[in-house]
Formats: sequence, structure tokens, C-alpha cells
Amino acid sequence: MITETDQLAQALTQAEKIWPELSGQRTLLLRKLLEVGIATIERESAERSSHRLTQIQKLAGSMDGTWPANWKQELGGDWPK
Repeated sequence: MITETDQLAQALTQAEKIWPELSGQRTLLLRKLLEVGIATIERESAERSSHRLTQIQKLAGSMDGTWPANWKQELGGDWPK
């Protein structure tokens, strides 16, 4: 069950203008709004993931030489055996 708030009522009214074939069928309009919302969220999520991957790829290899070649041995020397 979903409470029809003022904001939802306005969205349904606007949806009737976009999908006039569903006019007067608030349940179907609500389903359509949910489908569009889900598609939008999925698209934005994919775009963010793609952007993040692009940024990671830009940084990949940019820190070569930050640590000396034998850093593992040096660090291990600080630990008791």
C-alpha cells in the first residue's frame, strides 16, 4: 500500500500527460513511474561505475617508484620473527 502524497499526486497528474493512454488508471501510471525510476537508477548506477573505473584506470601505474623495490623486505624487518 502506498499513501498518495501531494507530491505523488502531482507526479501522477504529470504522468497522465506523458502517457495519455494510461489516463485515469492511477495504478498503471504508478507502475510506469516505478519502471522509469528503476531504469533511471540502473542507468545512473552504471554511469557512476563506469566513471569510477575510468578514474581508477587513469591512476593505474601513476605511483610507480613511490616505494623502493625492496619495500616488502624492509617492512618485514620491522616485525619480530
